[in-house]
Amino acid sequence: MAVKERVGLVVSDKMDKTVVVAIENRSPHIKYGKIVVRTKRYKAHDEENKCHTGDRVRILESRPLSRTKRWVVAEILNSSSAT
Repeated sequence: MAVKERVGLVVSDKMDKTVVVAIENRSPHIKYGKIVVRTKRYKAHDEENKCHTGDRVRILESRPLSRTKRWVVAEILNSSSAT
C-alpha cells in the first residue's frame, strides 16, 4: 500500500509541535465545467517547530498521533520567512 503524500501551505503554527496545512484541490464542476477550488485542512506533526505560516510543505500520512493529527511534515519546500 502506497503512503499518501500531499503538498500544501501552512496556515497556522500556533500549536506546539503541530501545524495546520491547507491543501487546495482545483477540479471542474461536473455539470457546469467551471473550476471549483476546494480547500481541506490537515493537522500535521512538526517535531522541531520549524514550520511557520506561509511555508509550503510536503506532508505524509502516518499512524494517529492524537485525536485529529494523522500527518507528519516530511520537508519544507519553500520557506516564507528569512529567519
